[in-house]
Amino acid sequence: MTPSVSSKVGLIGLGAMGSGMAASLRRAGFEVYVFDVRREVAEKFSKEGGYACSSVAELGALCDVVVSVVVNAAQTEDVLFGPRGDGTGCADTMRAGSVFVMCSTVDPNWSVALEARLEKLGLLYVDAPISGGAAKAASGEMTMMTAAKPDAYAKCEAILDAMAGKVYKLGDHAGAGSKVKIINQLLAGVHIAAAAEAMALGLREGVNPEALYEVITHSAGNSWMFENRMAHVLAADYTPLSAVDIFVKDLGLVLDLARASKFPLPLSSTAHQMFMQASTAGFAKEDDSAVIKIFPGIELPHAKK
Repeated sequence: MTPSVSSKVGLIGLGAMGSGMAASLRRAGFEVYVFDVRREVAEKFSKEGGYACSSVAELGALCDVVVSVVVNAAQTEDVLFGPRGDGTGCADTMRAGSVFVMCSTVDPNWSVALEARLEKLGLLYVDAPISGGAAKAASGEMTMMTAAKPDAYAKCEAILDAMAGKVYKLGDHAGAGSKVKIINQLLAGVHIAAAAEAMALGLREGVNPEALYEVITHSAGNSWMFENRMAHVLAADYTPLSAVDIFVKDLGLVLDLARASKFPLPLSSTAHQMFMQASTAGFAKEDDSAVIKIFPGIELPHAKK
């Protein structure tokens, strides 16, 4: 389905993923309204062909579909209902029958409850966590793990397709999308932690780090996370694309989900402790590959020249 020029979509949160998603929507022909707490970021997008809103309430009044790409459930609550539920959120201005698309990694039970809350306000909801990184978000090739009622899908299917190369429909009500995303984060966090441990051992043993990287990325021990994150380590570049504290949060959600059914997750627990250690050591806002810094007695490589 090709959108008409008048098709209006709102997107809240122009971070690493959200900015690319907004650009993908604009390329697909949608009229894209954005809000970010960093006013200058929204203004930059408006100069490139979008529209910057001064508040989430203004954005909600203008758009029939609102996509939220903020960090967590607490920020999503603020977006919808305003800080402290003060009635300044987009849910207070969205028209009945409009759709709220939630792209954060959250507790699945919270997502189920949010669908019910929005239904009472006459709003539709899509549980739609995302994965793939900034580059795939910018090219419209990321993955969306969605769950929603048929009416919600009917109103925003073209919008989801414009933002993602893969849109998985996992259920006809909220919850399944968030559960699958949490399982994905289990693997992502454990893989990063294992990659860091392997590279740290190589450094401790005096193996040439570039040679180790070359061998592993062409051997059975490779993973996407090793190949991607250990490149950051080799460059000594810990500019956050996904920060250490993201995995403190996400692996915490993994463990919370499993704890409710007394399901053991020994590897996830260890990985979570590693990210917690990195966070408390002062690396919370660095790239998640900085988890390697928890290992003692290793010499980290200098940036490649």
